[in-house]
Parts: sequence; structure tokens; C-alpha cells
Amino acid sequence: MGRVTLLVGDITEQSVDAIVNAANSSLIMGSGVAGAIRDRGGESIQAECEAYGAVKVGEAALTGAGQLPARFVIHAAGMELGGVADVDGVRSSVRASLELAARKGLRTIAFPAVGAGIGGLALQRSAEISIEVARAHLAGTTSLEEIRFVLLGEPAFRVFEMVNDAVKVAEQMARLEKRR
Repeated sequence: MGRVTLLVGDITEQSVDAIVNAANSSLIMGSGVAGAIRDRGGESIQAECEAYGAVKVGEAALTGAGQLPARFVIHAAGMELGGVADVDGVRSSVRASLELAARKGLRTIAFPAVGAGIGGLALQRSAEISIEVARAHLAGTTSLEEIRFVLLGEPAFRVFEMVNDAVKVAEQMARLEKRR
């Protein structure tokens, strides 16, 4: 089974098979994570998004990564352009991103806090959804060996760490209950 890892850092500096862009359904890379990916990876990423076209909220699209160290960018459409992220859109777009990565045979993927920031979803809720979906994905058949959450700043890292630790404790308690 693969692993979930957490770290403080810049997602655009990750040497992984794919990084995830917290995208809008129009795949227009404005500000936030998308803007950082476009600025550091180059305009070719936005050009590929335009060629791909819009997707529905909850879907994901794959493009090249331009000049980034990752091989691909997976655009997780967690909200509409100019809208706000909601629980269902974030959950579906994270799941779609993982499924797309697995279909492509990728082994490593790095996520930001999808839906938080510009999307307006509470950071803790983003963490709860993302970690739940990631751990469920790893429990099945997948090519992914590592799902990495790259958080910008220590406070965001601590929220994800707290959520991940709580999930581990709950899983341990469930295993102990089965032994009784």
C-alpha cells in the first residue's frame, strides 16, 4: 500500500510525476496555486488548458508541466471560475485527480490544499476531504506509491498533520475493536 506524506514547501518545486493544480472548471490559471504553476512552469501549461477546454466541477484534466520539475500537472476542478469551492466539488476533483494519475500509471503525486485559499473552503475541511479520499484511494488497486500534500507554511501543515494523525488513530482504534 502507498503512503500519504505531508510537508511544508512550494508545490512548484516538487520532483514528482504530477503536481495538482487547484483549478477552476474553465481551466483558466489566474492566481493562487494556479498562478504560481503558470508563472514558474511557463505559458505552455495555460495553452494546453485552453486546448483541452473546460471541464465540469469535480473533474480533472492532465497537461504537461512546462519548465517545472514534475512531469505533468493535473488540474483538479474544485470550483467554477469566480466561484467558491464546496465539499462535493473538492471531494470529486481530488478523487478524479487520483484516478487520472492511476490510469496514467503515475507513482508520485503532490497536492496543495485543494479548495482552500481562493476557493474559500476552510483549511481543515480541505484537509479532511483530501486525506480521506487519498487514504481510500491507496486502500484500493493503484499505481500510486506516494500521495504528497505540500502545504505553504507551517500553520497549514499543522492542520493537515492534525487531521492525518486523527485518521491514523481512528484506524488503529477500529483495528483494536475488531480484535475484541
